[in-house]
Amino acid sequence: MDEKLKKAIFDAVANEPYAQRLEMRLVDLDAGYSRVEMTYLPERMDNIYQRTHGGAVYSLIDEAFETACQTHGSVAVALNVNVSYTATPQPGARLYAEAREVTRSRKIAHYDISVTDDTGRLIATAKTVAYRTGKPIPFYDNP
Repeated sequence: MDEKLKKAIFDAVANEPYAQRLEMRLVDLDAGYSRVEMTYLPERMDNIYQRTHGGAVYSLIDEAFETACQTHGSVAVALNVNVSYTATPQPGARLYAEAREVTRSRKIAHYDISVTDDTGRLIATAKTVAYRTGKPIPFYDNP
């Protein structure tokens, strides 16, 4: 993967207001691959049942999806995200979302995403589809 593009994506996530709000951090990135982490904070991420809000886990999935999709140097947007929640993390658990590209054509790409906690327990999985616009990434000065 182009190192300049990699740095641009890392910088974009570090400055993204939503990622900052949930304290998400991009930790690894390669062509068609992304790993993002976040700590589950019950006081900010619980639902009405005092369990992890699905939207918090989805947000972590979406950040990994978003960053993995951009690794080829053009804007890609979500067409479909299908999430299966498998477990509730413990308060304070560090959560990791890993997105892996399965297939990619000129216009469509598919990704498998898994969310695990710091013990390796599976929290959620996602099957996703991205539309590849072909437009340049606005925060990346393509050489």
